[in-house]
Amino acid sequence: MFESVDDVADKFEKKKYICGNEIATAVFLAEKMGKPILVEGPAGVGKTELAKTAADVMGAELIRLQCYEGLDETKALYEWEYGKQLLYTQILKEKIDELIGGAETLAGAVERISSQEEVFFSRRFVLPRPLLRAITAEKRTALLIDEVDRADPEFEAFLLEILSDFQVSIPELGTISAAHVPFVVLTSNNTREVSDALKRRCLYLFINYPSHEQELRIVRLKVPGAGERLAREIVSVVQSVRTLDLKKTPSISETLDWAAALVIIGAASLTEDLLNSTLNVVLKFEEDIEEARKRLPALLRAAHGTENPELH
Repeated sequence: MFESVDDVADKFEKKKYICGNEIATAVFLAEKMGKPILVEGPAGVGKTELAKTAADVMGAELIRLQCYEGLDETKALYEWEYGKQLLYTQILKEKIDELIGGAETLAGAVERISSQEEVFFSRRFVLPRPLLRAITAEKRTALLIDEVDRADPEFEAFLLEILSDFQVSIPELGTISAAHVPFVVLTSNNTREVSDALKRRCLYLFINYPSHEQELRIVRLKVPGAGERLAREIVSVVQSVRTLDLKKTPSISETLDWAAALVIIGAASLTEDLLNSTLNVVLKFEEDIEEARKRLPALLRAAHGTENPELH
């Protein structure tokens, strides 16, 4: 699929995902070694987008498992379609009556019914959830296990069999192995530490907020309507705002939203009034907006390149 690390970076950029050498190397090695990637970092730096872009580049279906507290096997792996089983039972009632008709005892009737269990506990009655879908797909898939740190440690332990051997065990059906090993990305926002056992099974990648030049490349690529001057000013302000003591640091997606909003307004450059009136696009808490407003002159100087972007 990928010929080299540079090939990863080139193909990702064509899909409008700018990745540095570290990200490109992790993707290249994961694809060649058949290992999952555990991607950690702040919210909004492109962890989920990495999996989406990889799937797009590979031409693979993206299967997403969103993790949350209380997630269990039935939501992640499979469920039995009991309603469908009941419907089949009602349709086949006459055949069931014939099957147990000659039984002299209740135990004998149960024995005859149990001999037909494979009819009602077969894959036709299994409702596959994301993990089983990824393993049983006819073509290779990309599996995104998003925000694994939000799931319970017990669920994390359940993942180990799948990520080690890419197989699952269903008591009524036995072991099902992957026809094609999926390309797996797990993301974590570091709300809790994931286990060492899980980390051992993965390549590790930490994605932080981008540098000024990298973020500028992202804005140019994603919001081509923003002029060069405006794009540089936007990135300079966001980089400066990230140095403040905020409740929520602005992500790359919020930088892009702000750039798009300013293009819609028709801005060619940032002014104090424009900066003041659009801070709510890039900051999402009132106390953060007020903190930034206290520093409007400094932010404007940073935007125009007359002050170091770090405000502390």
